[in-house]
Amino acid sequence: MKKLLLAAALSALATGAAWADTVRLGTEGAYPPYNFINDKGEVDGFERELGDEICKRAALDCTWVTNEWDSIIPNLVSSNYDAIIAGMSVTAERDEVIDFTNEYIPPSPSGYVGLAGGSVDVAKGIIAAQINTIQAGHVASSGATLVEFASPDETVAAVKNGEADAVLADKDFLAPIVAESGGMLAFIADDVSIGGGVALGLRESDGELKAKMNTAIDAMKADGTLNTMLVKWFKDAAPQW
Repeated sequence: MKKLLLAAALSALATGAAWADTVRLGTEGAYPPYNFINDKGEVDGFERELGDEICKRAALDCTWVTNEWDSIIPNLVSSNYDAIIAGMSVTAERDEVIDFTNEYIPPSPSGYVGLAGGSVDVAKGIIAAQINTIQAGHVASSGATLVEFASPDETVAAVKNGEADAVLADKDFLAPIVAESGGMLAFIADDVSIGGGVALGLRESDGELKAKMNTAIDAMKADGTLNTMLVKWFKDAAPQW
């Protein structure tokens, strides 16, 4: 899933502060079904339900904060919130700057989507990806021409309007978009496996918070609650523990 290029965050490492009584959960709010803003202007989606349940089980008082993806790690390190819950895959590069809880989504594939009926060589074509994601890193190293966009919706729009031959993103993000495209879009090429599973990102100094969240996540895996949530939000594409 997503990969943040971390140079901008390194200089802010020393500024992280311990979490307070209220835990602020930072998310993007633009990556359904992981997270999105509903008609009431509230954070919604799989990670909203998951985050609320983690906080309930860990006896934490939590609030939600939205932040653009490109600066989501630097603003965690700078203490603008206390945890990232935003479809973030665990990678070695990120782990140099922040800490991670236990994974709450197993590793799952990324997929290429292009116009239905078209012919695209994804190793040589123009491929759209959201900026600073693991998919963008994969395209950049594949020999294809990478075009990056700030939001995931813009990557799909680039394919529809001819700016890009295909988009590479999490397959479980793209699947409902393809299904609702009226036959305009289709998966092309083989799936690719990039990065690890998805977890909450935390400051390195917040070991106590990590332990509380890990206990809640592990309990949700053990009693089946987490799998039930995954099926609810990801349907046929749901990964399972």
